[in-house]
Amino acid sequence: MNCLHGKQGIVFSVILCFCLSFFSCGQKPLGKDNASPAFNGWKTGMAKAIITPADSIWMAGYAARTEPGKDTLHDLWAKVFVIEDANGKKGVLVATDLIGFKKEITCRIKKQLKEKYGFSEEQVILNSSHTHSGPVLEGLLTDIYPESIYEDDRIASYTRNLENRIIVLVGEALESMQPSKVYFGNGVSRFQVNRRNNVERNIDFLTHLQGPNDYAVPVIKVTDLSGNMCAVLFGYACHPTVLSGSSWSGDYVGFAQIELERIYPGVQAMFFQGASGDQNPLPRRSVPLARQYGLTLAASVERAVEENMIELKPDLKMAYSCVDLPFGELPTRESLEKTMKESNVDYYKQWAKRMLTVFEKEGSFISSYPYPVQVWKMGDLPIIALGGEVVIEYAINMKREYGQNAFVMGYCNDVMGYIPSEIIIKEGGYEGETSQMAYGLPAKWSEKIESMIYTEVDKLMNAVESME
Repeated sequence: MNCLHGKQGIVFSVILCFCLSFFSCGQKPLGKDNASPAFNGWKTGMAKAIITPADSIWMAGYAARTEPGKDTLHDLWAKVFVIEDANGKKGVLVATDLIGFKKEITCRIKKQLKEKYGFSEEQVILNSSHTHSGPVLEGLLTDIYPESIYEDDRIASYTRNLENRIIVLVGEALESMQPSKVYFGNGVSRFQVNRRNNVERNIDFLTHLQGPNDYAVPVIKVTDLSGNMCAVLFGYACHPTVLSGSSWSGDYVGFAQIELERIYPGVQAMFFQGASGDQNPLPRRSVPLARQYGLTLAASVERAVEENMIELKPDLKMAYSCVDLPFGELPTRESLEKTMKESNVDYYKQWAKRMLTVFEKEGSFISSYPYPVQVWKMGDLPIIALGGEVVIEYAINMKREYGQNAFVMGYCNDVMGYIPSEIIIKEGGYEGETSQMAYGLPAKWSEKIESMIYTEVDKLMNAVESME
């Protein structure tokens, strides 16, 4: 019997078509073309690519190495996360398994991102894990490596290819954007050790560890509108220096990301380095230890994302500036010549030789350095991104000022040297003084830099708070 006739048939047909339309729309992916025009929340996108060197180039981070990278323990990655708030403001976080970006590399990347996508300085954060099992990049720590490694163009070629790959990844992340929910919380992990206050060779005999630490594991979880996790961003303040061989790897950071992507298939796990300038994983020097620390960190992240996290309102505010940090007493020709003659440390001599060349050419040294400071406010979450190898006191003091939930990143945008506290500058040692030679800076910092950085961060925090 045909019941689809007359008025009743017409009504039934309309209802049927409406239902089919409703359910078929519900099955479409939550891509940018399918999002409701009235959607008033976060949108996020992400992309990643392997950046393990194809050529045998020198490895970054240790002056004692005598050979380039030989094989791969696990791949190195560049990962991109793009976030857009309800008002259409976007931010880009780039996380890499690298020793760090020098400002010249960052400037080229940010210039291309501005030209291609319109991103301004404050919209882009470039962070590196600081793994010591990644490749040498142009311009970073050049005085600690053999001068001969720069005789061919493999390092320059790798650096340019990396820059181009990051630009492509940002484009891929923008294309993948979808409506999202964003949450934050903190885990905890305790394998970091303050290396200035605890002698590594005695670590197995110590029953009490000394010195300031920050064991927080800051975590951001991203889900789609149905609650399915898409990405997890997490940080920790600890040098990735468990390993020192000739195998490419992200160290414990790489193992942590691998484990999280195993636990949560399809989820992009991204690590950002914290204020780890004086924090080491101890004990160290074996692959099983690197794996153990990675699994420990991943377990902390897993616990955080499965507990009640705080949802962030879709509001993104950003600010960026550079503050000129002064150096202390600059070297003289006589002091440099003395270092070249009397030092028994190879990179001290190499630094002194180069500084003499600079002095002969320029007649003087730079007296300050433009230091990058960046602040994001994601909903109620403050994110402070600082350049250089920031020591842990900065994170501790900024959390006192802006709340324990504040995320403090180091190694952002420009890794030009260590950023010690005032007390560490006075004490000296590697972080306070001699590391400046490893980074090719003319002298140690002035004791004023700590207060100058706090002042600049506070200025930016006030600026984002006042934004509508």
